[in-house]
Amino acid sequence: MTNSTAPVTLTIAGSDPSGGAGLQADLKTFHQLGCYGSSVVTLLTVQNTQGVRDVSMVAEDFVSAQLTAVLEDLDVKAAKTGALGNAAVIAAVARQAVDFAFPLVVDPVMISKHGGSLIDDTAVQAFQDLLLPQAFLVTPNRMEAERLTGVKVSNLSSMEQAALRIHDRGCRRVLVKGGGDKHEAIDLLSVDGTVQTFVEKRIPTKHTHGTGCVLSAAITANLAKGIALPEAISQAKRFLTTALAKGMHVGKGIQPVNLF
Repeated sequence: MTNSTAPVTLTIAGSDPSGGAGLQADLKTFHQLGCYGSSVVTLLTVQNTQGVRDVSMVAEDFVSAQLTAVLEDLDVKAAKTGALGNAAVIAAVARQAVDFAFPLVVDPVMISKHGGSLIDDTAVQAFQDLLLPQAFLVTPNRMEAERLTGVKVSNLSSMEQAALRIHDRGCRRVLVKGGGDKHEAIDLLSVDGTVQTFVEKRIPTKHTHGTGCVLSAAITANLAKGIALPEAISQAKRFLTTALAKGMHVGKGIQPVNLF
């Protein structure tokens, strides 16, 4: 695919200076899947594979200005959100998302790979009330689904129950990630309550930094290329499974997937 025909994708997300997650992982994924990646920076982190040390928010007006600049110039075909940080930024993105003429994939980044909370309860409420109704698809992992819905997610039945609660918030399509056992990795897609599961071999690895970012970015890229949602998810899940299996030997902590 040449530059002249590559569909434009957009990530609205935080920065990971170690490159394994956040907008850096999103842009790498877009590129690998034949899309032109653009980005709006929502927050800056001081982090590496060993943990998050500090977070500095970008002012909501500056986030809005970045988003306006991209949208008035580029023909975006699909977008995703990653870490948004606080209620003000979530609200700013949601206000503009009302007018998006393309699908928005919301990855509700709430908990770091090292277990730390990345947003407060006010921001969770803003997600529920303002951003979920604007999402084409929301992609919570089990912990994020629990925080969004109050449902304890431990099996496929509770994954489906959590998805139904998110439907009640106005999002028609929900992908709850992280089901299965030590042999299978199962994600559950609910579209207006109609359920489909996606199964891949679970890869035993410590190379899991940025997995949620990569999966949601891959789905976004596939949607930008005009691929229907179920196949977009299926292809994205296979892409992530391959990246997990190969791993990337970078850093001393939870290492990133291999996007080469």
